[in-house]
Amino acid sequence: MRAVVCEQYGPPSQLRIKELPDPVAGPDDAVVGIRAAAINFPDLLIIENLYQVSVPVPFIPGSEFAGEVLSVGANVANVRPGDLVMGGSFVGSFAEQIAVPAASLKPIPSGLTLDQAAAFSVTYRTSYHALVTIGELQPDDWVVVLGAAGGVGTAAVDLATRLGAKVIAVASSSERLEICKQLGAVAGINYTTENLKDRIKAITGKGADLIIDPVGGPYAEEAFRAIAWGGRFVVVGFAQGDIPRIPLNLVLLKGGIIKGFEIRTVAEHLPGLVAAGDRALDAMTAQGLVPHVSDIFTLEQAREALQFIADRKSTGKVLIKP
Repeated sequence: MRAVVCEQYGPPSQLRIKELPDPVAGPDDAVVGIRAAAINFPDLLIIENLYQVSVPVPFIPGSEFAGEVLSVGANVANVRPGDLVMGGSFVGSFAEQIAVPAASLKPIPSGLTLDQAAAFSVTYRTSYHALVTIGELQPDDWVVVLGAAGGVGTAAVDLATRLGAKVIAVASSSERLEICKQLGAVAGINYTTENLKDRIKAITGKGADLIIDPVGGPYAEEAFRAIAWGGRFVVVGFAQGDIPRIPLNLVLLKGGIIKGFEIRTVAEHLPGLVAAGDRALDAMTAQGLVPHVSDIFTLEQAREALQFIADRKSTGKVLIKP
């Protein structure tokens, strides 16, 4: 099979396309022929060895995929060859095939194509649990989404709107903000030309009830300065690269609540709430919820696709299709 291989840590340019042996299913595994794999920002951090968990080289990057089951191990009963499934693995998805524990696979929900299924889980589960499980979203909340035109951002705008919130999208251009308005944002702020704090206060009249931040960097503090008293600020990630340092006197004066969100630890500590959220997402998918796929690359274009994400050019999910 063909696969994208990281043989040394560094930028996307150092990745290679190689021929590797086809994977073989262990007793509890399934081999999936990958039809589409989605890029997520942590994939960039992993290939540069900047993620919280280090992966020894060489490895195949990629954490999210959809495809067809090709073979299964002797103990597997939940899937069989020919089934169309979606799944995830910390690494290994940027390839023509992948072997994963069969228990980690899920049938593709009604209403999702293979491409949409590949793009769904990471961003929509992240956004739902950041908004609801951690952020305690309430109908009519003013919700500010930083980095609103990225994968997590577009999902957060979409979900918060569907859950009855009033969403303010924050992005770097009018074109990116237009995508967010099509997903339901009632207002947009171009942080390159507008004062973020002043605009949030002007739009809401009182400040933001909930801020979702997958970006980090200097705009985190600026947004927090426009939070309503008792508002919630959910830290999702640091796509901008810099980890912000919000002065604690602001937290004191605002009565603000800063919460962290990371899907692995939340699933470990709040399994019941995470399972309930996943059921809610399945129900919303049956009612027409689909992810916004903005760009598709071939496996041979994987380097360009990852650089596209690194350069923050995407306006939704980016796929690699073998």
